Amino acid sequence: MNKRVVVIGAGIGGLGTAGLFAKKGYEVTVLEKNENLGGRANVFEAEGYRFDMGPSWYLAPDLFEHYFQLMGERVEDHLDLIRLSPSYRIFFHNESESLDIHSDIGRDSATFERIEPGAAEKLRAYLKQSEYQYKVATQHFMYKNYDTIFDFFNRRVMTEGQKLSVFSKMHSFVSRFFRSRKLQQVMEYTMVFLGTSPYEAPALYNLMSHMDFNQGVFYPRGGFYELIKALAHLAEKNGARLMTNSPVAEILVENGAASGVRLASGEVIAADIVISNADLWFTETQLLGDKWRSYKQRYWDRRVMAPSAFIMYLGIKEKLRGLTHHNLLFSDDWRLNFDQIYKDPCLPPEPSLYVCAPSVTDSEVAPEGRENLFVLVPIASGLEITEDEKEAYSEKVLRLIEREMGLTGLREKVEYKRIYTVSDFAADHNAFRGTALGLAHTMRQTAIFRPKNQSKKVKGLYFVGAGTNPGIGTQICLISAELVFKRVHGIKTAGPLEAL
Repeated sequence: MNKRVVVIGAGIGGLGTAGLFAKKGYEVTVLEKNENLGGRANVFEAEGYRFDMGPSWYLAPDLFEHYFQLMGERVEDHLDLIRLSPSYRIFFHNESESLDIHSDIGRDSATFERIEPGAAEKLRAYLKQSEYQYKVATQHFMYKNYDTIFDFFNRRVMTEGQKLSVFSKMHSFVSRFFRSRKLQQVMEYTMVFLGTSPYEAPALYNLMSHMDFNQGVFYPRGGFYELIKALAHLAEKNGARLMTNSPVAEILVENGAASGVRLASGEVIAADIVISNADLWFTETQLLGDKWRSYKQRYWDRRVMAPSAFIMYLGIKEKLRGLTHHNLLFSDDWRLNFDQIYKDPCLPPEPSLYVCAPSVTDSEVAPEGRENLFVLVPIASGLEITEDEKEAYSEKVLRLIEREMGLTGLREKVEYKRIYTVSDFAADHNAFRGTALGLAHTMRQTAIFRPKNQSKKVKGLYFVGAGTNPGIGTQICLISAELVFKRVHGIKTAGPLEAL
């Protein structure tokens, strides 16, 4: 191949795409606006702490393994994966007892049975269904490009749609199995990873439970950014050129075809194919002239965006008892909390939240005798928050963690704090409305209803990442890379590629 490919953005989708095209023999250049590669999967160091800024859950290891195999590599040669036990710990508002999930069917079913008699058998049935849906989805749906409604609503979907739960919503589906609010929350929390509410997400996504309950939760030693370093290494090993501090100002179009990009510096890089891993809204409305836009601003104004996040990166001057690597605190009024994100946007007074303590597993990410905490509260995208409001909400969240997670005196132990929220996602990642994830996975924004990975107006312009199919998620963005590779090469198969 002597064709030139320019990839805009070095998130997971962009790096994954660069690797595939470089291995195939294309001349690949990746242009990243920020100082670091990785997009939202970024990293920074401060006062002896190393903080992963975005993704922290390594799920579905088979999907990562598939990508590495396509690249002729083995995951274990690049990442030292630790299987977490427990996988995560759950705290509930106004309750002193926490709940551990071990990704061990024997232990987890016993836990469920203690909470709700008969739930052990129901959990096994639920996970069997989840595993079935995961296998069908990954072998027959997620690795396929959809161009018309008939591509999706094919014979298999129509005959097995009820088994796949394509046509029902997550909360209704979960409620068929579990009556207990606690257990419903346990099975529904993963919808936050998809940027949506269990009251709106297609029940097909209960396949997420197969990932954490059946496959387990892993951690790459050194931090999640080790995955970014591995993807970058694979791309460069195969000849790709990775450029940071190189923001793109314009996608160039000649005679209806992409001909390259112009950087903010004025430099022009010619290309035969342009693939954008930048936020799809930004690509369409800021990098293309009006004539070449597939999606106008009014289209975006009508979309449901995934939440943004109120994040605190905390350095704690002593070790903490009671936390495991991944910790979740569930609000008492589950539905109200989701409404405060999607319907009545505000900073939730008593939110559900997530606390990652990687230093429980990995001594490299914090000074000796100290704790590294990543605190994330899902909040509505588009919220405008003043600096004073950020500090006040930070204090409120820390007090909530002290009270509900048994971490008395936590605020006095904080020796480093950085707040990162809506405006930061917008500035650092050109994210529409400051979303932390992209387009939400509602019924009307999934599969055929999600933007395609090919421009409707510009030949040779493609999209990759969370804004297009299959959607949100680290391993899902690697599937997106494979889908754009298939698109360019006219490969219409529904399953994963066996070779490039």
